[in-house]
Amino acid sequence: MWHEYAKNINPNDYPLERITEKKDRLDKLRPLPNAILEQLQKDIALEWTYNSNSIEGNTLTLVETKLVLQDGMTVGGKSLREHFEALNHADAIEYLEQIVSNNYLFNARDILEVHALVLDKIQKDIAGRFRTGAVRIMGANFVPPNYIKVPDLMDELIDYTNQHFDKINHVILSAIFHHRFVWIHSFSDGNGRSARLLFNLLLMNAGYPPAIILKNDRKKYYTALNQANNGNYAKFILLTCQAVERSLDIYLSHFDQDNYDYSPISTLEEENATYGYSQEYVSLLARQGKIDAYKEGRIWYTSEDAISNYIANRERKR
Repeated sequence: MWHEYAKNINPNDYPLERITEKKDRLDKLRPLPNAILEQLQKDIALEWTYNSNSIEGNTLTLVETKLVLQDGMTVGGKSLREHFEALNHADAIEYLEQIVSNNYLFNARDILEVHALVLDKIQKDIAGRFRTGAVRIMGANFVPPNYIKVPDLMDELIDYTNQHFDKINHVILSAIFHHRFVWIHSFSDGNGRSARLLFNLLLMNAGYPPAIILKNDRKKYYTALNQANNGNYAKFILLTCQAVERSLDIYLSHFDQDNYDYSPISTLEEENATYGYSQEYVSLLARQGKIDAYKEGRIWYTSEDAISNYIANRERKR
């Protein structure tokens, strides 16, 4: 059973302590200034929509997505479906923001409503309805379960998530939910976008900002999902941790500027030389989650303190 996989996950293998420290810093700054918060949430929703749709093959650029969502414009050369995918995803985010709360419990009704919004104006005949036939996923290493089992499997996942909300680290639980939701493949279409919306509902209920799986990490994302299908959650949990930490860094860069000083790894040549580390090695540490770092596009950012803390922790362990 997949529950057994979850029992074998070791939280110490991931940068959860660092993530918790950043979330605590953000919580201490609350209530956040409303004017800055509203603009930041708007920017995050735009980036979230762009990246999630791009993972599924939508060709709207970030700028074009902004034109569609914030300026109400149409983009020449792009399909009507691609426009609707952007608008629908933004509507689904708005729905999540309406239902998020500290005492929220996952339920099938909200899951179906999120999916209905994702496929609204695109495939209304299947929007908000569990699939009624077999599906195959290109590039995946598994065949989704028989459609007859979908309602019971979803009820099992919903119950597991609600029962373990305060028993398993929220970041790890969100990763387990995300993978399991994709594995069940409850819908004929729109499963990936729905999964990336709903795992964020779990994080938002726990007080985290939304975590964005980046388009640039698409290949890494699908590889990690395939490994999780075989019971190895390591890479998928690490990818989730990196997405969560990146969002925390974005929020802290807006609200805790006195304690936030990150630069591209390529610019930290002097610090790297001081510690005897090459740029490539520091980048590897960032990708592995071993130092405090976050990713923008294809560029990793870190700080002098992050490198110093890694050295100090390594020396203590020795």
